[in-house]
Amino acid sequence: MIPGLMQTTPLMISGILTYAAQAHGAREIVSRLIDEPVWRYDYAGLARRAAQLAHALKRLGVKAGDRVTSLAWNTHRHLELFYAVPGIGAVLHTANPRLFDEQIVYTINHAESGVLFFDRNFLPLVERIAAQLTTVKTFVMLSDAERTERGSIGAASYETLIADELEAYPWPSFDENAGAFLCYTSGTTGDPKGVLYSHRAVVLHAMAGGLNSAFGFTAFDVVMPCSSLYHATAWGLPFSAPICGAKLVLPADKMDGASLHQLIEGEGVTFTGGVPTIWTMYLDWLERNGQAPTALKRVVIGGSAVPRAMAEAFKRRYDVQTLQIWGMTETCPIGVVSTPTPSLAALGEAAMDEAIWTRQGRLQFGIELKVETETGAEAPWDGETSGALLVRGPWVVRRYFRKDEDAARPDGWFDTGDIATLDAHGFMRITDRQKDVIKSGGEWISSIDLENIAVGCPGVKIAAVIGVPHPKWEERPLLVIEPHDGVEVGKDAVLAFLAPRIVKWWTPDDVVFARVPLTATGKIDKKVLREAWRGHLMG
Repeated sequence: MIPGLMQTTPLMISGILTYAAQAHGAREIVSRLIDEPVWRYDYAGLARRAAQLAHALKRLGVKAGDRVTSLAWNTHRHLELFYAVPGIGAVLHTANPRLFDEQIVYTINHAESGVLFFDRNFLPLVERIAAQLTTVKTFVMLSDAERTERGSIGAASYETLIADELEAYPWPSFDENAGAFLCYTSGTTGDPKGVLYSHRAVVLHAMAGGLNSAFGFTAFDVVMPCSSLYHATAWGLPFSAPICGAKLVLPADKMDGASLHQLIEGEGVTFTGGVPTIWTMYLDWLERNGQAPTALKRVVIGGSAVPRAMAEAFKRRYDVQTLQIWGMTETCPIGVVSTPTPSLAALGEAAMDEAIWTRQGRLQFGIELKVETETGAEAPWDGETSGALLVRGPWVVRRYFRKDEDAARPDGWFDTGDIATLDAHGFMRITDRQKDVIKSGGEWISSIDLENIAVGCPGVKIAAVIGVPHPKWEERPLLVIEPHDGVEVGKDAVLAFLAPRIVKWWTPDDVVFARVPLTATGKIDKKVLREAWRGHLMG
């Protein structure tokens, strides 16, 4: 082997910031805040303030390899942490405020963070857990001096912290495999597990995310991440957008329909993405208020399967393309995106929509996928043969943080815990989670397929299907429905809606109406549902 003669400049997150400030310096960033006026600046301004924050972090004693925690929403200050912390060689732990207190405490202590930055409306939470945080020495409220409350923890003001610092920073160059972000799984079973993203993984992921096969950004796009910055770095959007020079709009914690529509219309948002529950509320608000988005072109939905009724509503009523995304904290998180291909387009619009709406997405460069049957053999790419979904690539986890054993196999394949199929077009379809698949009388029933169909029934807000123990069939499906507020939906109506759309033996043995619990990342919490309805069909 003869070595190449090209430069080996490391891939640095700070390189994204430097590039954006130089090539797209005047492109705007708009940020809502908790209780302050809307903030407006640009990529050049982001670079200046990230530099000030970097100096402030060094003054606080933060060194390369140290962990810093954020408890924050999608705001410009949180974005500045995204660049300043890894920029100096430290690691940003984006704590998930939707976890239980004990889990938040666990993740911060497990990360061994010395500094905690938090948004103003998290002060009660931080005060509640502060005594249990074993390594945090400094608390900083992401607020201006006027609105900062020191509280019982003696919080400092973010704006005061950075105010007198220099607006330039000599970003260091170091090993691109160094840690940059520490993201924890939602911890629905056992303690949350830490996934430590490297600079190399984040940069490669960001470059791939902007490709036409994924999000397809240009400098004319206006990108609004409604996926949380604390959840797997908001699908990498804080990095893909500046690489492409797109305008960035940050909605803070205001995800209600009216607030989102105001930003979409006021800022000309062309691209947004988030979990299905956000778009259920947004579509409901649009219909109730007789409104329509004018600039919006693409909505990417992840976290759980996209209900067909939602995709159809966006396209038929508002001419907005709906794309699915599948990934996980362990994949940084993009695995597949459901973008069209010429071969699908040649089949006609209906067939192309069917593929995009019923599959999680197609193979992306940088990611390898494999479906493994129960015998350990690789399943054919026929769109029919299902098995365990395995993944590997430069932004896939190898080992969890502070664990001795690798999470991936020696050959790099990581078992996602999903059951899936792959087809000849490179599209992957999740049929279930390994722990959620329903085995009834020796046959498999897809809870995901049932949920997607049931949520199309008029009046249904969320549909959840779980396998409940049954004295004869081992398991049978139970359908849990959460209706839209103020809407009455009956069991007979739901079953009548399902009847022509499913095989008879998939018919749920019962339909119950209750609030559907969601995990910290907006997914249906099947663990809670299974516990609540464990003996429902045994009588």
